[in-house]
Amino acid sequence: MVENGVGLLEIDRPPNNYFDEHLIGQIVDTAMELDDDPACRALVLASRGKHFCAGANFGTGGAFAEDSAAAAASLYRRAAQLFEVKTPIIAAVQGSAVGGGLGLACAADFRVADPSTRFVANFARLGFHQGFALSVTLPDLIGRQAAADMLLTGRRVDGTEAARLGLADRLAEPGRQRAVAMEWARSIAAAAPLAVRSIRATLRADLAARVRTALDHELAEQQWLWATADAAEGIAASLERREAVFKGE
Repeated sequence: MVENGVGLLEIDRPPNNYFDEHLIGQIVDTAMELDDDPACRALVLASRGKHFCAGANFGTGGAFAEDSAAAAASLYRRAAQLFEVKTPIIAAVQGSAVGGGLGLACAADFRVADPSTRFVANFARLGFHQGFALSVTLPDLIGRQAAADMLLTGRRVDGTEAARLGLADRLAEPGRQRAVAMEWARSIAAAAPLAVRSIRATLRADLAARVRTALDHELAEQQWLWATADAAEGIAASLERREAVFKGE
């Protein structure tokens, strides 16, 4: 649906909005279709439910529960295409953006949060390497040192801190992320569309190529780390809602 120059990309798997290859593929395909629609000049990426996106589901029945490496390889092939979308994207982030969900939010040009929004790069607490091109996007957004802090500790960053770091571009009142994102998207849609795409292409330059290289490296690191005892412990601890005990094995 396109209204007032703005297209809406909506994730509808509440409450956690876990992703898989099919969901990311739907987002990519819809966004690329809207790239060719002259009526669409900006996109808003939003979710229904409590959380923006909790990333991959490692629990029973989840796409990543049995063969994480194969699921990630398929997912990343589609995720790489998201960075080739030509239309500006604003993500409306409520609740939590965790792991790959943070990666999805960082694929957008801008992020709108509220003070209680939580951004979490929890990979080290699960026992494996970051993915969804966060190796590129997170340092680009907040700098190498702040990105290293988030990635090595896996700590939660709330919306207020995210705004200070540059991870959240605008803070909305609680529950108004989507409304603020839509208003912002309409202001982009009101600008000259050819100029907007040209400026954005210059600013993002080699981003898509860097992302593809990063995804290949991230997947390779994830594959061997998923086979470790620490990863098994980290994932089990997360599902059981307890502190993990890592042994470096």
